Amino acid sequence: MEHYVLGCFIALVLGYILLQRFTKSGDKNIKKAAPRDAGVEACSDKVVRGADGPPDVVIVGAGVAGSALAYTLAKDGRVVLVIERDLSQPDRIVGELLQPGGYLKLVELGMEECVGGIDSQQVYGYALYKEGKYAKLTYPLQEYTSDVSGRSFHHGRFIQRLREKAASLPNVRMEQGTVTSLIEGKGTVKGVKYKNKNGEDVKAFAPLTIVCDGCFSNLRKNLCIPQVNVMSHFVGMVLNLENGKLPQPNHGHVILANPSPILFYPVSSTEVRCLVDIPGAKLPSISNGDMAKYLKATVAPQLPHELRDAFVEQVEKGEIRSMPNRTMPASPLPTPGAILLGDAFNMRHPLTGGGMTVALADVVVLRDLLRPMKDFSDAAALTEHLEAFYTLRKPVASTINTLAGALYQVFCPTTDDASREMREACFDYLSLGGMCSEGPIALLSGLNPRPMSLVAHFFAVAVYGVGRLVLPLPSPSRAWLGARLLMTAYGIIFPIVRSEGVRQMFFPITIPAYNRGSSVVMKSAMFDMMA
Repeated sequence: MEHYVLGCFIALVLGYILLQRFTKSGDKNIKKAAPRDAGVEACSDKVVRGADGPPDVVIVGAGVAGSALAYTLAKDGRVVLVIERDLSQPDRIVGELLQPGGYLKLVELGMEECVGGIDSQQVYGYALYKEGKYAKLTYPLQEYTSDVSGRSFHHGRFIQRLREKAASLPNVRMEQGTVTSLIEGKGTVKGVKYKNKNGEDVKAFAPLTIVCDGCFSNLRKNLCIPQVNVMSHFVGMVLNLENGKLPQPNHGHVILANPSPILFYPVSSTEVRCLVDIPGAKLPSISNGDMAKYLKATVAPQLPHELRDAFVEQVEKGEIRSMPNRTMPASPLPTPGAILLGDAFNMRHPLTGGGMTVALADVVVLRDLLRPMKDFSDAAALTEHLEAFYTLRKPVASTINTLAGALYQVFCPTTDDASREMREACFDYLSLGGMCSEGPIALLSGLNPRPMSLVAHFFAVAVYGVGRLVLPLPSPSRAWLGARLLMTAYGIIFPIVRSEGVRQMFFPITIPAYNRGSSVVMKSAMFDMMA
């Protein structure tokens, strides 16, 4: 327990110091939006209208965030137009694991049936492997019903179910088209200009435009300060294991390999996804066989023997795909009439599988803020509600973002001894069980989105690592290594916390928009209770 107390104390002191330093820096993110294309009015006069008249909301993108938001806003009586560049089933190698916290948000939105009928698999935790040892980390689900768990599936199947659910409402219209620009008038976004599937230029006007067109968004530059960084790549393949079961059934498997982690998790009753993380911006070539050589020579020997043969067999088949792992902190440019959501707005390393949980949590926050508004045409009131969104989303988003970034750096140690000791300490700490495993796994699962708890556990790991080095009898070299381990921990977590916003993470109550938004959300909660 003293480790947790010490960790909390360190976090509070450093948080206070950083608050004084960075309070002003938070204001730098609120800038005037970049000027939009002045020629947007030059398109044809064709204006989209639905059967219920002009839409209340235009949503750009029909992925996880866009589809869920379309459904929940339409359920509240809004007329919604969704514009998606490609309505066919997507085929991706990420976005396949929904954490329990994300599933609970899906339930809150009334969309839990979307994980049914797609051969999704329940996931109850993780098995963490390292050099022949493993630790089993189970989600703390004792207080929930049996249906609450993580869910894994083929990404495209889940997306199509979300789209079908949204399109089932009569006041939702889904259209295939490519949005080319936002339409602005007097500093306010009025709608979008897009090309429909027939190649026609079309305008769609609405009091509110929500942009959630994914990690490759071409509109984010108008609504945020994009700081996209490619940390690594995932190289993915689907394995067909005997009986379709991993060594620890219904668990994700994380192999702490060198130089970076390897993930395995079920995507159906017969298939297992393998994702090999390769650090850096460049990959060995797949086309000339360099990637296959790397996977067989470097990766395969580090896998548990139960997975090795199936892995090598799939590599030899050549069915290998890759995807860059992008990160982007949320740096909004508050703009009247528009808001960003999903990967277009905020990305974190997908190691922890938190992206969909953040997106669905954001949808719930935005729904609760907008629900009390009878009319989105009140621009001043709408702007006030949207500004509160950026702070109210922080507990969930910043916890998952920070954990993803910190864990990735811990699991990908450098050649420095202190970095490697930090990884050893993390594995051994999680292996202790009890509070030492339940606390971190509750954070990772989205069940306990508390930034202070995250920082406390992170420094508890560091303190535990120092204790391993200096007890029972410290030597000068090991004491120095322990000091460097603490500095390594500081160097990992605080740059991430700084990018998330110290004030927004730990002291949101000092932000006026947070207090205004909290009262609105309370009214929305009362609405739910009355309903």
